[in-house]
Amino acid sequence: MILVDDLDHSEGDDVARREFPLLNRTFAIDLSDANQQRLSEALAFIEEVLENAREVKQASRSKKAADTSPRLRGYTLTDVREWAREQGLDVPARGKMADEVIEQFVAAHPATEEAAPEDAGESPAEPAEAASAESSAKASPRVEAAVGV
Repeated sequence: MILVDDLDHSEGDDVARREFPLLNRTFAIDLSDANQQRLSEALAFIEEVLENAREVKQASRSKKAADTSPRLRGYTLTDVREWAREQGLDVPARGKMADEVIEQFVAAHPATEEAAPEDAGESPAEPAEAASAESSAKASPRVEAAVGV
């Protein structure tokens, strides 16, 4: 049996099947001694790069959908924050709000699909589904370019 180097297609007595690990997988390739040396050097370089690099995490989905649960139907977290501040409660300007604050808001406001702030001076809040659909319809030029629209 004559083995052929998979990189340069040379034949020789030094060509052999070589296995190597990479990214938690094992690969096999037929290589001459010279190309095996090149592969070893490349793998050592990749290992050094990986030791000094940072892994890029995939962006997680927005937690907005979780925040607009049925218990807040008809209201947004902005509505909850405004109400909490009016009640003298300390709430963060952004991010997760304490469950206790949300529960107090729900107790003080009906949680129906038609629910909206009762103060006539304020404009009613959009239901979460409508706001989500509207924001989806207004894609930025970057998003449109990325998806080929």
